[in-house]
Amino acid sequence: MLLLNYLKGSFMKRRISSGFTLVELLVVIAIIGVLVGLLLPAVQAAREAARRMSCSNNFKQIGLGIHNYHAAFDQLPIHGAGTYAIGGRDLWDMPVSPTGTSNHRLSMLVGMIPFVEQQALWEQISNPLGFNSDGSIRNPPWQSMGPRPDDRQYPPYATNLSMLRCPSDPGFGLPSLGRTNYAACTGDSSYRSRDPYLNVNELSEDNTVTFPYTANTNSATHSNAAHRGMFVLTRGMKFRDTLDGLANTIMAGEIATDLGDRDAKTSLPTSGGVGVTGERQNCHLNPSFMRATLNPLRPQFWLDTVGVNAGWGRGFRWHDAMPAFGQVHTILPPNSFLCTDAGGGAGHGDLIATVSSRHQGGAHVLMGDGAVRFVTDSIEAGNSASPVVFLGGNAATFNQAGAQSPFGLWGSLGSRGSREVISGEF
Repeated sequence: MLLLNYLKGSFMKRRISSGFTLVELLVVIAIIGVLVGLLLPAVQAAREAARRMSCSNNFKQIGLGIHNYHAAFDQLPIHGAGTYAIGGRDLWDMPVSPTGTSNHRLSMLVGMIPFVEQQALWEQISNPLGFNSDGSIRNPPWQSMGPRPDDRQYPPYATNLSMLRCPSDPGFGLPSLGRTNYAACTGDSSYRSRDPYLNVNELSEDNTVTFPYTANTNSATHSNAAHRGMFVLTRGMKFRDTLDGLANTIMAGEIATDLGDRDAKTSLPTSGGVGVTGERQNCHLNPSFMRATLNPLRPQFWLDTVGVNAGWGRGFRWHDAMPAFGQVHTILPPNSFLCTDAGGGAGHGDLIATVSSRHQGGAHVLMGDGAVRFVTDSIEAGNSASPVVFLGGNAATFNQAGAQSPFGLWGSLGSRGSREVISGEF
């Protein structure tokens, strides 16, 4: 009996002592909280790594599309294609008629889309289209190759293509049309970045020019000196033009789209406290000129006194070849601020616009051979205060026509034929 009572008491003690105390529960909860706190950043980092890989894959698809286009037509898709206005008109001077032309403003992405499984969209663009974005019938129909690039009622312009969007970029909706996170590289000089090789704005300099968009000696000479990228506005370029080698030359770059938050790398400035009086006097001669208009307390944003153009945000139109939407330059380092002449508040002026992204520490570039590389913000970029190369440059300031890029390794990657030697990784 005594043994039975002893065993019964021992069993009851074990039952009573088998539960957790409050202190033990609190310790366990605290440990779980610490583990969650340690794991969340890792999960976020893993998600961003996946988004970055998806962005890189999108860019690779674009590279394949461009190479397939070149294989079919023996040239790159023209950056600055489309129909033109009767009588001629500057690219930045859009026809006022609602049925106006695309006016040689279509980006190289438009010509590429049938080579990346977007044949249905290409058919809409390349043929007359009989309906509007709101679903209403259009009579007469939209003409082939579309109207002016800012017309919201033209369905292809309002189409968002997932392959043109970086998953890390949250930009969406008005005032943009279909957004893009990928743009053509037009080289290491922004001089006349809005001017095409075929230019009608030279009448005062060359009276022999005839409409529409007939090439003249003056515009061609300026273009040959300054437009040194794999893409030149309105010109049919070929891989053979890239004398520095396709593996050493950037063909396109990633861009962050504007979120309407006055971000200096995506919001186009139209006025500033330092007196924006023209890029040819300021940004062309000193690409870092607009650094003085950055907010010293928030250096990634413009000062409150700087006006911005809400409708000309970076990447707002995938189909538009103008600098704000469809061009990158290898002048300022990645994720730097925009530098512009303000263009009378309309965003039509020349623009120094580098690559940018929502990734940490850099942005993707597409090389001429189709490889996608991630370029860090710290890439060697020479002297950002050096004037850009153009026809009026000189040897004293190292920006004469044919000079090596004054913007270091970064600039040399953007120029297609300046004979720079690329050594080592970047």
